[in-house]
Amino acid sequence: MLFPFQFGTEWTWLLGAWAIVEIVLRVVLLGVIPGNRRPTTAMAWLLAVFLVPSVGFVLFLLFGNFRLSRRRREQQEQVNDRVRAGTSALADVVSNYSGPEWVTSAGELNRRLGSLPMVDGNSVELIPGYEESIKAMAEAVRGAKKFVNAEFYIMSSDSVTDELLTELENAAVRGVNVRLLFDHIGTLRIPGYRRLVRRLKRGQIQWRRMLPLLPIHGQWRRPDLRNHRKILVIDGEIAFTGSQNLIEPSYNNPKHRRAGRKWVELMARMEGPIVATLNVVFATDWLSETDESLENQLQVAVRATPGRMTAQVVPSGPGFVTENNLRLFNTLIYSAQHRISICSPYFVPDDSLLYAITTAAQRGVDVELFVSEKGDQFLVHHAQRSYYEALLEAGVRIYLYRAPYVLHAKHFTIDEEVAVLGSSNMDMRSFSLNMEVSVMLLGAEAVDSMRSVESSYREMCRELTLEGWLHRPMLAKYVDNVARLTATLQ
Repeated sequence: MLFPFQFGTEWTWLLGAWAIVEIVLRVVLLGVIPGNRRPTTAMAWLLAVFLVPSVGFVLFLLFGNFRLSRRRREQQEQVNDRVRAGTSALADVVSNYSGPEWVTSAGELNRRLGSLPMVDGNSVELIPGYEESIKAMAEAVRGAKKFVNAEFYIMSSDSVTDELLTELENAAVRGVNVRLLFDHIGTLRIPGYRRLVRRLKRGQIQWRRMLPLLPIHGQWRRPDLRNHRKILVIDGEIAFTGSQNLIEPSYNNPKHRRAGRKWVELMARMEGPIVATLNVVFATDWLSETDESLENQLQVAVRATPGRMTAQVVPSGPGFVTENNLRLFNTLIYSAQHRISICSPYFVPDDSLLYAITTAAQRGVDVELFVSEKGDQFLVHHAQRSYYEALLEAGVRIYLYRAPYVLHAKHFTIDEEVAVLGSSNMDMRSFSLNMEVSVMLLGAEAVDSMRSVESSYREMCRELTLEGWLHRPMLAKYVDNVARLTATLQ
């Protein structure tokens, strides 16, 4: 009986000590976690810490810091200052846009937050076809004479992207300066990563991983701070941006192929002064990864204006003090008078965006939301579903893009005045954690083009009704609500 007694006493002491440690963790983090965080985010973290203190504390250390390093933030500020005062052609640009005052106000907001002006004289062509957009990019690179700057969240060397990668390699061989950035973790998790790296090492393309996690080289940060941008700039005259990654439409995943699951995207081909402002965003990221300045590229091409559209680039992410994309989205949605159409594959809004959208519907604006019937990410998809009831009750019409397709395009239109597209989802990850780029396009021409794309989506959708949604199984409601908590852990 002696051994059991000693064993019990020792473990009682250890458990008591651990209980004290957990109490101290709870008390300390109660005053640490709420700092500079949304109340909903802070409450989610505190719930995790109070339920499982040790595990919650470790997760908070890994994922609780949503800022980039001080060095990267300082670089971002330096580039912003250069754009404001030094990039002569851009600093002096003044738009002659003469539309509604609320649009001009949104443009001024964007300029103050992201440093980039509204610019006139652009042409914009929307490309909804997946393989068509990659072919269009390959064709543009084929004509490159001076430089090509490419930046994508995910890259792959496969049968669909091979033509574009080959053109990038050929351009480098003929003396064009080809620079390529891809997100380290975003690309690393895709089958074929090593094959891509081997191919890049064999060629003459200058390439870097964005936000690399390489502890051996002293490169470490919160693992899910990612660069989610998609940008391609050729000679400062042609640019592409939108939602599409450089990978075949089933993401090299045999499971997706068997299910017939393909991603649906929207890219835009642009010419005009807007190209130079997109190149500023690339130059910022290239500077952060290489310390090489590309200021000599950041001039508006001297040529006849190729179009009549006014546009503005809106960079956002943890390199900025403010959530540029969220502020713009809220401003535009509150300004809407007649119609709002939103397409977002991962729709997990914070309170401010949810209120903006539901308030618009409640004051009589026609609001519609396009989302996938079945998402590719379990927790995000179920978190998204938890918002459907509030949206439907407010009068928002929800269209579910039929499975097995994944509607991955990211864009919205406001009245007949504004269209926005880019890499940014309407979720808290895109607002706080991801480096994103959006483009605001002004005028009926831009809206009509986007509405044509939205109409093609509607033909592939089924509309969700409030009555049908309220009768879904109780287990599904439970999973949705639990997933909603995880979505705010930022």
